[in-house]
Amino acid sequence: MLRIRKITDYGIVLLTELARGAPGEPHAARELSEAVALPMPVVSKTLKALARRGLLVSHRGARGGFSLAREPERIAVSEVIDALEGPVGLTECTIAGSECQREAICGVREPWQRINGVIVQALRQVTVADLIAPPAALVDFTLTGAPAASSARKTH
Repeated sequence: MLRIRKITDYGIVLLTELARGAPGEPHAARELSEAVALPMPVVSKTLKALARRGLLVSHRGARGGFSLAREPERIAVSEVIDALEGPVGLTECTIAGSECQREAICGVREPWQRINGVIVQALRQVTVADLIAPPAALVDFTLTGAPAASSARKTH
C-alpha cells in the first residue's frame, strides 16, 4: 500500500486551514491546533518543518504565528510531500542516487520510473487552493498526467 505519513496529511490540513483565512494574516499554533483538532506538539512540529522549507512564514511577537509564504495557488501538494517526507519514490530506483544492486539487470526499472513521474507530475498540478475548492472544481488525471474533465465524482 502506498501511503503518505500522518505528518504530511496534517501538514496539508494545516496549510488548507491557513489558506481559508485572510492572506498574510498570521495564525498562532494553538489557534490552528484547536481549529483542526490536532495535538499542539504535532501542530508545532509540522508548522516548524513547513516554515524551514519555505512554505510558511513564521511571525514573532504577541500577534505572531504562521502564514502562507505564497498564495495557495502557488503551493503544490508535491512541495508539501517533499518538505515533510522527501522526494516521492515508489521504488528505490525511482529516487535519485539509488543503490539497488539489481539496477543494471532490472527489467521494470524504466516503467517504474515512468509511473513515478506521472504521479509526481499529478502532485505538482494539485495546489493547496485546489484542496479548498468545491469538489466540482477538482480535476481527474489521466495516465499521461494531463488534467481530464471529470464527468462524475464518487462520493463516500
